[in-house]
Amino acid sequence: MRRSWWIVGVLAVALGAGAALWLLRPVAGPPRDLTRTADATRGAYILRIAGCIPCHTDTRNDGVPLAGGAPLKTAFGTFVPPNITADRGAGIGNWTVAEFSAALSDGVGPQGHLYPAFPYDNYTLMSDRDVVDLFAALKETEPVAEPAPPHSVLFPFSIRLANLAWKNLFFTPARFAPDPDRSARWNRGAYLANGPGHCSACHTPRNLFGARDDTHPFAGSRGPGGRAPALTASALMGRGYDLAGLVDTLATGFTPGFDILGAGMGEVIAESTSHWTEEDREAVAAYLLGLD
Repeated sequence: MRRSWWIVGVLAVALGAGAALWLLRPVAGPPRDLTRTADATRGAYILRIAGCIPCHTDTRNDGVPLAGGAPLKTAFGTFVPPNITADRGAGIGNWTVAEFSAALSDGVGPQGHLYPAFPYDNYTLMSDRDVVDLFAALKETEPVAEPAPPHSVLFPFSIRLANLAWKNLFFTPARFAPDPDRSARWNRGAYLANGPGHCSACHTPRNLFGARDDTHPFAGSRGPGGRAPALTASALMGRGYDLAGLVDTLATGFTPGFDILGAGMGEVIAESTSHWTEEDREAVAAYLLGLD
């Protein structure tokens, strides 16, 4: 009997060690070409597409742009979007483009594995050109020497290495792959909504571990900032949207029922989608409405 229990114990330890090794294995996506010539002017537009300003600016308290966002309260603790200005101490002015790419592509920063409150599971889809140009634009921002307050995360989520286990369970680094059977407009909309625009980050439901449930894309989600409504084609059309109406809402914030979107989505429209080109707003609208 003792021999049997000894064997069971050895097997349990082996299985536990194997599971730990699997959960803590390195996570990295395909390599990027970061040697291309950067275009900071174009990057300033990518900054608007990626929603950097509404997330990393405490607009509720008249904060300096990109110097740190308002606290985001979640079931796992409170996350504070950091200072991403060009300051070499408080911001990302001392980062290399490779470090910036690792943060966006693989969820790894100089301080370790990043919390998935930062939507690197969307940004991983960004093109090499967009990553390089966005970094160039951020390097030209006005430096702000004051760091954002630290996160306040509950144990055991406060252990950064736990983020690696989360990534092995729920994150697959990738690059956007256009659908050859769909139009250029549809593919552009898919890229924006799922990649840098990260619409799916707020409007797709999440599981108990805070990971997107991509079996129900854009089906709506109850998040820390309130409920983000469904953006499926049927849900949008049920609320009176057509292509022109959705494009107009992304530009002005006015809905087909003559309401105006406020709160978090109001900030996104004011600081992000209202600055997009008409073609990009139309591409996202067409994609969400299922139009080619």
